[in-house]
Amino acid sequence: MSEETPGFALQAITFDDLEGWRNDDPSGLFEVMEACRRQIIDIKPYRTGSLGLTTEDLLPLLEAARRQNLSSATDGRAFFQSHCRPFRIRRTDGNPGFVTAFYEPEIMVSAVPDDEYRFPLYRRPDDLIDLDAGNRPACLPDSYAFGRRSEGGIEAYPDRRAIDEGFLAGRGLEIAWAKSKIEVFFVHVQGAARLRYPDGTIGRITYAAKAGHPFSAIGKLLIERGEIDRSEISMQAIRQWLGSHPGQVDEVLWHNRSYIFFREVPTTDLNAGPTAAAKVPLIAGRSLAVDRLIHTFGFPFFVRSGNLVHLDGGRPFARLMLALDTGSAIVGPARGDIFTGSGDQAGELAGTVRHDADFVILLPNAAATRFA
Repeated sequence: MSEETPGFALQAITFDDLEGWRNDDPSGLFEVMEACRRQIIDIKPYRTGSLGLTTEDLLPLLEAARRQNLSSATDGRAFFQSHCRPFRIRRTDGNPGFVTAFYEPEIMVSAVPDDEYRFPLYRRPDDLIDLDAGNRPACLPDSYAFGRRSEGGIEAYPDRRAIDEGFLAGRGLEIAWAKSKIEVFFVHVQGAARLRYPDGTIGRITYAAKAGHPFSAIGKLLIERGEIDRSEISMQAIRQWLGSHPGQVDEVLWHNRSYIFFREVPTTDLNAGPTAAAKVPLIAGRSLAVDRLIHTFGFPFFVRSGNLVHLDGGRPFARLMLALDTGSAIVGPARGDIFTGSGDQAGELAGTVRHDADFVILLPNAAATRFA
């Protein structure tokens, strides 16, 4: 049986149907599951997506996990097999799911601007407000989660071009300045970064808000213009093209009107991943960004991609992951973004991930009865 939802369905399957499951080791997920439990209990439950799964549905799984002392792959798989039922996410248009990847870049910055460090990373402005059904003006579609509070009311916030051209200058919102507009743009795309200052100090920033405009992929633009072949598109290819066409950088970057604002976060443990939308540290290779309008943070997903082999030494990617982040480009029920880690090497891994994939969500047993 399957539970129909607009655009997709959940199809009940068994763990024996999960190709690659018997070779996976999900035992490393239990620490972050406990972090999710504490976030839900002590601070704030996660927002419920349109699929209807709530943190109340998730908590029995998280509570059971904290009582376990699991260290082996076999024990980890056995835990999920005992406490969850797998459901394949089947798009009703017949198309497969799709995965990309993201990472935490590290860039050189300065706390003060000069001739070399000229491109700012901004904090959230005080005139940027969250939008909902109660305050969203008719001129802004539902996709706008943020707007600008002005004397005339609520309006769309200035976009990337306007901000690049100085809209926020002089307001003291700069966290730091980078050497390259291209570097700043890719920090926006990744949603977090490590900041290395000239004296060796390392800071950390993560997503705080966005101007509100929809994300528009510049890679798609370059493909449509014939600048990069579709089969060759990657973050590395886009960076190389931008570096080779300095006179067109602004035009191409401004195609993506979306603009990201950041907040500074503690750097007490640089071995831990960045803290993203679920407010817990990300785990390289085990953290997944999903469409939060559909899915709820904290739920486990088994993702398999037969053609994605460079993340696992030549073997097809097949791992249990936790939904811990989201992103403007992550839209749809079977769409995910895999966190590959921090630094340049993680960026090399992430930049070429653009693969079809199968998505299976693991539902705690009680919640699974509503979908079976």
